[in-house]
Formats: sequence, C-alpha cells, structure tokens
Amino acid sequence: MTEAIRKAVIPVAGMGTRFLPATKTTPKEMLPVVDRPAIEYVVEEAVSAGLTDVLMVTGRTKRTLEDHFDRVPELEAALEAKGDDARLALVRRATELAQVHFVRQGEARGLGHAVLCAKGHVGDEPFAVLLGDDLIDERDPLLQRMVAVQAQHGGSVVALLEVPRDQVGLYGCAELAQDDATAGQEDVVRLAGMVEKPDPADAPSNLAIIGRYVLSPAVFEVLERTPPGRGGEIQLTDALQTLAGTSPEQGGGVRGVVFRGRRYDTGDKLDYLKAVVRLASGREDLGPGLREWLAEWVASGFDTEAPTHAPVRR
Repeated sequence: MTEAIRKAVIPVAGMGTRFLPATKTTPKEMLPVVDRPAIEYVVEEAVSAGLTDVLMVTGRTKRTLEDHFDRVPELEAALEAKGDDARLALVRRATELAQVHFVRQGEARGLGHAVLCAKGHVGDEPFAVLLGDDLIDERDPLLQRMVAVQAQHGGSVVALLEVPRDQVGLYGCAELAQDDATAGQEDVVRLAGMVEKPDPADAPSNLAIIGRYVLSPAVFEVLERTPPGRGGEIQLTDALQTLAGTSPEQGGGVRGVVFRGRRYDTGDKLDYLKAVVRLASGREDLGPGLREWLAEWVASGFDTEAPTHAPVRR
C-alpha cells in the first residue's frame, strides 16, 4: 500500500483559443455548463475522491478563477438580507468545496511543465492531475477507481478510453504489456509505453489517454530532465513513457484504468453544447421541460424558422 493521496493539481493556464471570442476576457474554465462554471465540476470530482487540497496552475489572465473560489461578502450579505437561502448556498458552495491554492505558470511550455510547476506544493507524495476539458459524470467514480489502483500497485495511473481507430491520432495512445498483478481486474491494464498522437495506422491500440492522471512524485524528477517534444513543449506523455520503463522501486510503472462511463468533452464547441444538453436533461429541475421541448423540436424536423414562445414568468 502506498501513501494516501490528498492533493489534486488542475492545470488551467491555457488560452482557450477554440472558444474565441467568448474566451477573450473569460477563462474557458469559467464558461457555464448549465449554471455552474466547468471548473467547479472538476473540483467537485476531486473532492468526491477525497482530494480536498487543490492546486490550480494558472496564467496571467485567470484571475476570475481565483475570484470564483473566494468569498464575496457583499453578494452574500445581499442574498441573506433578501432571505434567498437557496442562492446563498450556491454562492457559498464553491468557496467551501476544498482548500484551493494557485500558482502561476510563467510561460506556456506544455502540460508537463504545468505539472512541474506543482512540485513545490505537492512535495514527495502521489497526487492526481485533472484536466478541465474532460468532465466525468458524478455517477461514474473514475478518479476514485484510479486512486484505489494506485494505492494497490503504486507507480502512476492514467485514464484510458476506447476510441474509434481513426480518432486515435487526436490523443496520446497506450501500448499495453502483460501484467499478472492485475489478473481478474478487467478494467486495469499495464502500459509498456505511450505514443503522442500517432498515425492511426501505426497506433499500438485504440486506447486513448484522457484527462485524468494519478502520478507518482517520481514524475517531477523525470519532467525536470525531459526535453521539449512535440510542438516545442514538455509533454507529460514523454515523462510517463520514461516511468513506464522504470522499476516500481524507483517510483515507476504505469497502469491504466479503462473508463466506460459518461464523459463530457468541453474543449470542443460542438461537444460542449452536447455536454450542456445532456447534463441539463438529467437535472430534476430542468430535465422534464428540456426533454419535452427537445422531443417537440425533433418532431418538427429541427425547424429553426418557427417562432419561439417565451414562457410566462410568475
């Protein structure tokens, strides 16, 4: 058994160029998914897995993230004076989720560099890394499972997703190895290595690495000596490739948890819209009305010319 994991690292320094102009002044992590910013879902996931010490690796345009997880006494006082306890609870919820810390990534040098920026905070203990573009449904405890696998086997653990072969080139791809230690665990595999965005014809599998990692602190030393790779950036995948060939006694070894649950990609415009619709459809307060409207719109043949009728406010 390895040391219990307490800390989560969330890299949020990216510029969000795919969502311009919306992200010109608003961090992409603050874009609303139904009625909460995407970043709040990610922090909630970490907390649900028992990780209440959260470090966000930010950039110079990300002050709004810090403000969201800070108290707003004037707003809270106004809601309290109105007796609006429901909204007051929602406002306070983000500030009470976890101990949230922030460190700046001075220059954009890749995901590996962002993780390396967390070294001083994490120290010599295993930790989780959560990327904000991937939202995992709260009903699917992926991170909890990864933490358990790391506690059992040590080393590092990545989340894997089966994708169509022609889409493998969009991801880091896992090369598998024989692993007697995980016999009987159908969702756990051992990685011999990883290939960043391979040509589909050369990909070693159709298992893509998605944005959840549980890492050995040995990754920091490896990242410090990892040269820039694809795009001139320090790639986390390259460091994991090194760890995959390192003995467990040296903090090495990489396993993967194959995820077959519900994942929402908010890093792409179309998938972002799908995520909002799916999550809203599952809500008790919004789902019935939204599903009814969707059924009517589908029946109309997706008529975008018909006038809309706003509901009467009561």
